[in-house]
Amino acid sequence: MRLGVRWTLHGDGRTPAPGAVVRPDERLSWPRTIGLGAQHVVAMFGASFVAPVLMGLDPNLAIMMSGVATVIFLLATKGRVPSYLGCSLSFVGVAAAIRATGGTSATVTGAVLVVGAVLFLAGLAVQRFGARIIHAAMPPIVTGAVVMLIGFNLAPVTAATYWPQDQWTALMVMLFTGLAVVCLRGFWSRVAIFLGLIFGYGVSWLLDRVFGKIHSVHGGPEAVDHWRLDLSGLAKADWVGLPSFHGPTFEWSAILVALPVVIALIAENAGHVKAVGEMTGADLDDKLGTAIAADGAASMLSTAVGGPPNTTYSENIGVMAATRVYSTAAYWAAAGFALLFGVCPKFGAVVAAIPGGVLGGITVILYGMIGLLGAQIWINAKVDLRNPLNLVPAAAGIIIGIGNVTLKFSENFQLSGIALGTIVVITGYHVLRALAPAHLKEQEPLLDSGTSSYENDRA
Repeated sequence: MRLGVRWTLHGDGRTPAPGAVVRPDERLSWPRTIGLGAQHVVAMFGASFVAPVLMGLDPNLAIMMSGVATVIFLLATKGRVPSYLGCSLSFVGVAAAIRATGGTSATVTGAVLVVGAVLFLAGLAVQRFGARIIHAAMPPIVTGAVVMLIGFNLAPVTAATYWPQDQWTALMVMLFTGLAVVCLRGFWSRVAIFLGLIFGYGVSWLLDRVFGKIHSVHGGPEAVDHWRLDLSGLAKADWVGLPSFHGPTFEWSAILVALPVVIALIAENAGHVKAVGEMTGADLDDKLGTAIAADGAASMLSTAVGGPPNTTYSENIGVMAATRVYSTAAYWAAAGFALLFGVCPKFGAVVAAIPGGVLGGITVILYGMIGLLGAQIWINAKVDLRNPLNLVPAAAGIIIGIGNVTLKFSENFQLSGIALGTIVVITGYHVLRALAPAHLKEQEPLLDSGTSSYENDRA
């Protein structure tokens, strides 16, 4: 059985051919591939460490299990769907709601394990009955809107958490990274995100030496004096050590709070597979069910040992879009780095010390790239936004997702952000379609043809 672990060398192994992309079954030279793997790990640092911390879980365990989850995903999809699996920010609100009612870390992971199981079963259903189920529920207008709201939902993380910690460093890192992506050539352009982080570390260290501590928010709502780059925890951390494991416990109240996130996860996976297919010119419909099931299986394994759930990582779509390298070899390298870093507390201390301003500058670009991929899906599918049948549900869902609008049913159950926005887009589109006059329905078919824009262009 082919497991997708063999790659052909793309061109000269140095740079993608003009106008071409490095496809999932291709690779650049191994040094460049390993460097790109490191960049993928760096790209998911922010949310992959922040999300488990906000959930009250061990970030070192989170990065270790993200490596394991990525391996499971790549094997399950046989190397056809490049993806890094990391902790989804969709679960942060769930964890907060569970803890607010007295739940422990075991309660959180138990509830999310059930979400993973439901996601796994949903993937098997799609695999059995075909991707047509997803296309029927989420035609291009829906898929594009969901991808867009998932990306732009991350904007408040930058605006409220990272950028205010050091706005001038964030601005400089944003400008440097943007220039690096556009102006640098070859390999250096493809590791622009990593270069941006190094640049940000250097700027933060220099500003600390020249101006001393900065007075800004730092881990709380109140502004305090603090160093931009604080490496005090590095000396205390060991070089080698296992993260903290624990088993899950199951409570119905917590499970009911967590279950709505399944909708967002299916949307994230469908959007990811659709986006990768659009960018590479490949038809990945036959791998959609496998991708969803692999995501569920990986989340079940991670939460069973006390880690956070894992999902296809939206930050890394931005890296692929910037580099035009979709090689799964780079993701195997990223998984290897994650496994090694997971057993190195000292590495965790270095990552935890990344200044907030640096992450602010990086995520402004990455999160925006993710959201705009939704617009690319609309453009490629020739979605007509003048049609109110398309415009109304997409507009409402995107605003709900970006604004993190909340619909509260009870003290322990609410829908918000990605989950609520996704429900509004999907149900809104189909309800309006059932009620709309015939002339609006005729402007766009319910199901797409399943062929990629690349194939259509060649025809």
